Amino acid sequence: MTSEVVFTRAGSVAEVIERLVQATSTSVDAALYRFNSARLACVLEDALRRGVSLRLVLDHGKYEESPATRQLLAGGRIPCRLLRGRQGPGSKMHHKFVILDARMVLTGSYNWTVESEELNYENLVVLRDSQSVRNYAQEFEALWAEAAEVGQS
Repeated sequence: MTSEVVFTRAGSVAEVIERLVQATSTSVDAALYRFNSARLACVLEDALRRGVSLRLVLDHGKYEESPATRQLLAGGRIPCRLLRGRQGPGSKMHHKFVILDARMVLTGSYNWTVESEELNYENLVVLRDSQSVRNYAQEFEALWAEAAEVGQS
């Protein structure tokens, strides 16, 4: 299967993300506009404990606006950088994608938030074709290189 689509109308997207992250063995690279799900933070911390390399890029503005996000990332356990959009302040790093083991991409409208899981109609697309994974990996590397460490932006 090269792709699959999951809708919140049909069930828990967080459950799908948990299952896929739990199956990773080498790396998780995530570019997320919003992130306040303690459930998904726990699955990332578990991946770190298993020795999985983890990098997270978040939107600078949403990070600053969200005490829940800052609390989840307090202590620096999850390697995180912040980034604004192409026009700097006032613009957004609006991506919502995760690359797992350099072989699969999770993308779609779903933010890693309680609201996306419990309130909204959202979607998650799982891509497994190698060209799509390479394209997303290139974008992630560019974002990571441009993003600033938390507290240094």
